[in-house]
Amino acid sequence: MNLMLAPMEGLVDPIMRDVLTRLGGIDLCVTEFVRVTNVLLPTRTFHRLAPELLNGGKTRAGTTVRVQLLGSDPVCLAENAAKVASLGAPGVDLNFGCPAPTVNRHRGGAVLLTEPELLYAIVSQVRAAVPAQIPVTAKMRLGYEDKSLALECAAALASAGAAELVVHARTKVEGYKPPAHWDWIARIREHVTVPVIANGEVWTVADYHAIRAQSGCERVMIGRGLIAAPDLALRIAGNQSDTPMRWQALMEWLLDFYQQCFTEAGESRYPPARLKQWLGQLKKTYPEASSFFEVIRRETSSGNILRIMQDMSAK
Repeated sequence: MNLMLAPMEGLVDPIMRDVLTRLGGIDLCVTEFVRVTNVLLPTRTFHRLAPELLNGGKTRAGTTVRVQLLGSDPVCLAENAAKVASLGAPGVDLNFGCPAPTVNRHRGGAVLLTEPELLYAIVSQVRAAVPAQIPVTAKMRLGYEDKSLALECAAALASAGAAELVVHARTKVEGYKPPAHWDWIARIREHVTVPVIANGEVWTVADYHAIRAQSGCERVMIGRGLIAAPDLALRIAGNQSDTPMRWQALMEWLLDFYQQCFTEAGESRYPPARLKQWLGQLKKTYPEASSFFEVIRRETSSGNILRIMQDMSAK
């Protein structure tokens, strides 16, 4: 596995995973986080966020999907990890990177990078609760306010039993502002004995090769870059150019995405909102996304937007 699709709350949902993995080039996905507090979650919660569990833990394209948990209670996380493993999850990922203020205020995500001992306790208890053949992995940032504990946190995760670490090369405070500190990924990779996956600021084929060269990592996780240029993974896998697919070809995939949203939610605000959200990301690569956004900007009827897209796709 060389290229992974990053988990992004409210953006990389089951429909987006389905479309992007069928487009091609993605070797592995991780779900949006499942928030774990102090209860054992019902099966329906896992099936809602990871419907791939009903398909052997894979998307329609056959791409493996690990389930990500977020929380701070080692015992409760372990119990929920055991449950999701029993439901067929091919891997359990632990979130120590989410920068959302609401999540951090409730002691989840990146704020835990201030407590290396707690990181160790969480991973070690989850690892003990999950069958040995199922990997337990972790995603971290370089720290909360600064990078002073980056190496200590990585070592805690690795020594506790994480099979591999994804490192987003920014602190929580840095958010998503460039640059990403790829040199720090290299420092972490040299500090731990488990595989490290590089993540952060990969928007092009050239960026993919650059992050690999600077970090020394063989594998890369891409988030926003794959939303902005949906065929980026396919071009990387095929060692192709940095020229994205044509807009008209992408429209077929946008229509597929929207039809799935419409099937799920019908005449509601959800399908237009999800489409407009994606177009906002696509603007980074396609000027046509801005034009299309203006066409549907004031349209609130899901059915009308579907007919507009079908007409545009037929041209």
